[in-house]
Amino acid sequence: MRDTWGVRVVLRARAVQGRMCKVGATVSLCRVAALCAGPGRVRPQAAGGSVGAGYPSGVSAEQNRTAPDDTTAEPRPGRLTAAAALAALEGAALAVGGAAMLVTGFGGDAADRQGAVTGGVTLIVLALLPLLAARGLLLRRGWSRGPAVITQILALPVAYNLLQADSVAIPAGIALAVVAVTALVLLVNPATTRALGIRGPGEAQDRK
Repeated sequence: MRDTWGVRVVLRARAVQGRMCKVGATVSLCRVAALCAGPGRVRPQAAGGSVGAGYPSGVSAEQNRTAPDDTTAEPRPGRLTAAAALAALEGAALAVGGAAMLVTGFGGDAADRQGAVTGGVTLIVLALLPLLAARGLLLRRGWSRGPAVITQILALPVAYNLLQADSVAIPAGIALAVVAVTALVLLVNPATTRALGIRGPGEAQDRK
């Protein structure tokens, strides 16, 4: 019995040793194959239909490096930048005027305080429209042209009233009229509309 048990132990030890030799030989063959393949070879297709790591099926790393970048944004037109600057200037002027009215109202008589505070708050709130429009124009948002155009249309009657007032307000009326008309011309320019992604009815039908 002891001899039989010893023979079994020896046979099991040899079987385990043979398996370990097979595993070592397989690992060695895999390393040799990887070295022979080299870094220039295309990696084998992985699970999920991709070639290599991070590349779609049928596209190698070299093709991905040399592919042109079609998503590069076009530079912002100068007319669009000028329109945004004019809208920001109008918004800043309204905010400064509103702040001045508030300071005057709080420092004046109690009878005129309510009217001055109301007018100052109104101007500050109205200043948000051109300021938001200016930011949208700089970021090339299509929705920003509407508020910018509305601001210029509202500025024209104000400029006319200033021109009809005394001589002190006439220069301000002239400046406001020039800014409003210039901004309108810039906003309706085809280069500006294309930069904002706005297409006319004719262009939309042609695309269809």
